[in-house]
Amino acid sequence: MTRILFLASALLILFLPLSFSQPIKPRVIISTDIGGSDPDDYQSMVHLLMYADKLDILGLISSPPHAGRKENILEVIDAYERDLRKLKAKNPGFPSPSALRRVVKQGAIGAQQNALPDSLSEGASWIIQQAHTRDVPLWVLVWGSMTDVAQALHADASITDNIRVYSIGSWNTRMDSLARNYVFDHHPNLWWIESDETFRGMYMGGYQEEYFGNLSFVETHVKGHGALGNLFWEKKPDIKMGDTPSVLYLLHGDLEDPTSDSWGGAYIKDPERPHYYYDNQHPEFIENGRHGARTVNKFRKEYLSDWANRMKWLK
Repeated sequence: MTRILFLASALLILFLPLSFSQPIKPRVIISTDIGGSDPDDYQSMVHLLMYADKLDILGLISSPPHAGRKENILEVIDAYERDLRKLKAKNPGFPSPSALRRVVKQGAIGAQQNALPDSLSEGASWIIQQAHTRDVPLWVLVWGSMTDVAQALHADASITDNIRVYSIGSWNTRMDSLARNYVFDHHPNLWWIESDETFRGMYMGGYQEEYFGNLSFVETHVKGHGALGNLFWEKKPDIKMGDTPSVLYLLHGDLEDPTSDSWGGAYIKDPERPHYYYDNQHPEFIENGRHGARTVNKFRKEYLSDWANRMKWLK
């Protein structure tokens, strides 16, 4: 009996790690107009890579509008490579630069020209491929136009059930309204957070005392902090990083409930669609005329403090 109990205990110990496995990292593709006319995508890409240990980054796609190309993404990865030794000293889970470079893809060069997408970019094909790789949601964070997402959905509508989109709208939507409207009109079941104004809480309002102002934070906690920090500062010396709320949502929020509080904002569910969420229109969440912005900036001190602690790793 003693021998049987011993063997049973040994087997239990052997299999215990399986019961306490690490949480699955969110699977993420970024669609970005980095290198175009607005330098804030560089800022958001720096922030993203500072949290690359917490995400499974499966794609970095250069998307419209304007002149951004995948070489601009590679520029940030080059800076990341110079800082990698210090990052890995804190967490060996940071991905290798070569792994990141392998998933950099060129998306569409220009906006959609017709009511329906009529081409398929390398980036759009990559979205389809990754959406079918595993039976786990694929988060597609859209920092530019919806062009590549529209192409992917048009080419293979079956991925609708596999992807979750968090898009930064406003100006990006105006740059390719045909792509955005195609997605909205033809894929009503898509899981989609469309942030048209909420994202502006990243740099409007919130706690900006001490070293938490848009200029003072960068001067104190980013500039001089490794190659990534200096690249951020060189591209734009104050906080805008309007695409970052899409990442913050994955870092600190209930991924199943966009209506709840999160670092990336709280949204309203469309009663006519099963999984579509948009800016909260309640007056208490308006900042500088932007609906929903206070659902992001209410956490400004928390998410900037968390990021500042990471940037210290690069000093």
